[in-house]
Amino acid sequence: MAVTAGLIGGLCPPPPRPPGRPPRRAPPRPRPKLAACRRGAGSRTLGTVAPETTAVESPPPGPDERSPRRSSRRAARFRGPLLAFLITSAAFCTAWVARGTFPFGTTGRAINDQANQYVPFHRALWDLVHGQAAGDLLFTWRGGFGQQFLSDYYTYLGNPFSWLAVLVPRAHVDLAVFAITPITMGAAAAVMTVYLGKLHAGPWWQRGVLGATYGLCGWALSDASYIPMWLWGLVALPMLGIAVEWCLEQRRWPGVALLVALAWFGNFYTAMMATMAACVLLAIRLVALDMTGAQRLRALWRAATATATGILLTLPLLLPSFLSSGAAQPTQAGAFDPVRIELFLAGMLPATHLWGGRPRLYVASLGLILAGSFLLNTRIAKKTRLVWAAATVLVLASFQFPPTQYVWHGLAVPNGNPYREAFVFSGMVVIVAWLALANRPRPLHLALVAALLVLATFVLRRANDFGGWTWPAVLGGGAASVLALVLLALGEKRRRLVPIAAALMIGVVFAESTVAAYNADVRRARERWAKPVATSNRTITEHFDAVRRVDGWPAYRTDSGAPQTSYNDALTLRSEGPQYYSSYLPEATYQALEPLGYGYKNDGRTFFGADNPVLDAIFSIGARVRPGTAPDTWEGSTFPAPPLVTVRSAPYASPNPADSVWARQENVLGATVYQVPEVTRGRSATEQTYAAQCTPGSEAFWYSPALHGTLAAGGTERPLEDLMTGVTPLGPVPASGRLDVTVRTQTKDATAGTHPLGCLNRSALDTRVRHLTTTGATSIDISGHGIEATLPHGTTGTAVLAMTNVPGWQCSAPIRDFHGLISLDLPAGTTKLSCTFTPKGLLPGLAGAGLALLTLVSVTIAARRRRT
Repeated sequence: MAVTAGLIGGLCPPPPRPPGRPPRRAPPRPRPKLAACRRGAGSRTLGTVAPETTAVESPPPGPDERSPRRSSRRAARFRGPLLAFLITSAAFCTAWVARGTFPFGTTGRAINDQANQYVPFHRALWDLVHGQAAGDLLFTWRGGFGQQFLSDYYTYLGNPFSWLAVLVPRAHVDLAVFAITPITMGAAAAVMTVYLGKLHAGPWWQRGVLGATYGLCGWALSDASYIPMWLWGLVALPMLGIAVEWCLEQRRWPGVALLVALAWFGNFYTAMMATMAACVLLAIRLVALDMTGAQRLRALWRAATATATGILLTLPLLLPSFLSSGAAQPTQAGAFDPVRIELFLAGMLPATHLWGGRPRLYVASLGLILAGSFLLNTRIAKKTRLVWAAATVLVLASFQFPPTQYVWHGLAVPNGNPYREAFVFSGMVVIVAWLALANRPRPLHLALVAALLVLATFVLRRANDFGGWTWPAVLGGGAASVLALVLLALGEKRRRLVPIAAALMIGVVFAESTVAAYNADVRRARERWAKPVATSNRTITEHFDAVRRVDGWPAYRTDSGAPQTSYNDALTLRSEGPQYYSSYLPEATYQALEPLGYGYKNDGRTFFGADNPVLDAIFSIGARVRPGTAPDTWEGSTFPAPPLVTVRSAPYASPNPADSVWARQENVLGATVYQVPEVTRGRSATEQTYAAQCTPGSEAFWYSPALHGTLAAGGTERPLEDLMTGVTPLGPVPASGRLDVTVRTQTKDATAGTHPLGCLNRSALDTRVRHLTTTGATSIDISGHGIEATLPHGTTGTAVLAMTNVPGWQCSAPIRDFHGLISLDLPAGTTKLSCTFTPKGLLPGLAGAGLALLTLVSVTIAARRRRT
C-alpha cells in the first residue's frame, strides 16, 4: 500500500492553494515552481530570462468582481478554437462549391477507397446501430462469406465523427461521410489553437488563424481529405501536445491518459505517428525549459505511465487488429524510395500538389513566413530557437531516411503514399510560426523570409508538374501575409490597424487554402485511381431495392451481382455474397476462394462475385440480382440452394484434371458436374482463339485469370480483366456441340491455360443440390457472431459450413479444414452443432483494458482524496 500511495502521489501531486486562503490542515508539501509551464508565462515559456514576481496576499474578489472576469475569460477561451474551426471547414467547403462537387454540383466526390471502403463501412455501421445488420461488432455475415468486423470497425470507423453517419437516413450516409472531412479538419484546427495557447499566451484570434493553417495543411488537403479515419491523426497531434503540457505542469495525469486513449481509439495508424511526434515535443520542451533534473524525471514518468495506460485502454481494439493484420492476405508493397530532393522541397511550397506518392508538406504562406522568421527573432531565447529549429529539421530529414521512415510507419512499408506522416512536420511548422508571432517578429525579418520564399519557388519551378496555383499563392498570399503582419506590428501604437490586420490574415489563409484545396482536387482527379464515382443515385437505389426483394437470409445467401457499385457491395446493398474489400481480409479466405474461380484484386484483399451455379451451391447462394432490360433497373431471381450447413458422407475426388478450377469446384461440391474438353488453340499478334467440343445443351463457362482484353463467344462480347475476372458464363452449348472463343488481348506471353473451358451438366448439379438439401441442416439459427444448426436424426459423416475457415471460430467439435471451409466430424447421434466467432486477442485485450481502467480510477480517486 505504501508503494501504491507513493506512485499515486507522484502522478497526482496536490495543486497550489489560491493566495490569501489559509489551509484547512497542515500545508501540503510544496511543488517546485515551473513558471514556464503555466499558461501566460510570457517569454519565460520560451526559456528566456524573466524577473520573478511575488504573489501579493490579498482577499479573493467578491462575486460581483469575479463573475464578469470569469465569463469574459471563458468566452475568450472558445473564440479562438471557434474561429479556427470556421475558417478551416468553410475554406474546404468553398473549394467543393467552386469545383461543383457533390452535393454542391454534379461532379462525384467519392474517390478510390472512399467509394469502395469508407462509404460502405459507414453504411454497415448504420445497419449495425439500427438493428439491420447481419452480424454484430465482432463479425459480419455480409461479404467474404463471413468476416471479422471488429478490426474493420477500428480501422475504418474509429473517427468519433463517423457516428454522424448513423444520425441521417441510410440513403444519405455518403453525405455524412463527406461531411466528416471538414468537421474533423476544423476540430483539428480548434484543438491546435488551444495547444498554441498553452505554449505561449497571445491574442485568441491570432492563435485561431494559425490553428486554421494547421487544419488546412497540405497533408490534410491532398492526402487525407477523403480518408476520414486518418484525419483523426490531425486532431490527435495537438491533443497529445496538450497532454505533454499537462505532464510538464505535473497535473491531470488521468486527463493525459484519457487524451492518449482518445487519440488511439480514433485510428491507431495516425495516432502512432502523432504519439511519436508528441515524444519529440516532450523532448523539445524538456530541453528548452528551465527545469531541474527531478522535474524532468517526473515529467517523463508521468508521460510514460499515462501513455501506457491510455494505449492499454484501447487494447480490446488494438490487439485484435494487430493479430488480424498478421493473419491478413499479404501484399506486395515495394521498398521505400525517397523522392528527389527538389521534389521533396517543392512539396513545402504553398498550394502545391505534385503527382503520385510525393510529400505534401506545405502550410499557408502566412504560417511559412512566420516559421521562417523564427530563427531571426531575437526576442526568443537563443537556446529555444536552436532546439525547435533543430528538431523541426531532423523530423523533416527523417522522412527521407528509410530506417526512420519505417519507424514512422510502425516498421511497415506503406502500401501507397509513403509520406503519410507529413502532418507532423506541418504541425511543427505551425507551432514555430506561433512562437514567432507571439514574440512580435520584425517587419524586416518577415520581408527577408518572403523574399527567400519567392527565390525558392523560382529555383524549384521546374520540378515535375510544378505549376497551378503555387505562384499566385507565393506571390499574392505571401505579399498579403507580410502586409498583414506589418500592419499588426504598427497596430501596437495605432490600434485601429489591428482589425484590418486581423481581417487580412483571416482572408489570406481562407483564400489561399481554398485555392490549395481546389487545386489538389482538380489535379488528383486526373489520376486514374482517383476518378470520382457516385455513391448514391437512382441505379444504386434500385439495386438495393432489388436485393431486398429476394432476400432470404439465413435460409440462403443473396448475391448482389454485377456490375458492382463498389468493392464492398455486400455491405452497401445488404447482400451476403463474396464481395469484400478490407486490409484485414484473411489469408485463409484468399486460399479458399481463389482456387474456386472467384476474381480478386489488391493482392487478394478484394474479392468479387462470380455468376456460376456450382459456386452458388457450394456457398448456399439462393438468389441473385442482375441488370434489368430497362435502364437503371435491376431484377432479382431465386433458385434452390443447399443450407449453410451440409453433410458429406465421404471424401470426394474429381475425375477431371486436378489442376483445373472445374475439378477444384467438384471436390468441394462432392459430385461430378462438369465436362472439361480438350481445347485447340490458335494465336495471332492481337488475338487468341480457342475451340472445343462439349455436350449440346450443357452450359459453357470460361476461366482465364492471366488474360486482359475482350472475350467473344456465341455472338456476345465480355470484358476480361485478368485476376479480377472470375469464372464467366458463356451460355448454352449449341446443337453442334462446338465452342469457339476469341480473346482480343495485348497481354504478352500469356494464355488462357490448359483447361479454360468447363461445360456444366445442369441436371447433375440439380441432383446434387437436392441431396445436400435433404441431408443438410433442417434449421439454421444465426446470431451476431455465431451459428447453430439442427441436423436430421441419424446424421453421420462430416458437416461442412459454407464459410471460410478464418481464425477465431470455435465450434462444438474440433474444426477441420475442408478445402478452405470449416468442417466438423459428426459422432453418431449428433443432432445439433454450433460455432461462435471471437476475434483473436479480444479477451487478453479486455483484460489489459480492465487493468488500465482500474489504474485510472484508482489514481483519480486518490487524487480527489488528497485534494479534499
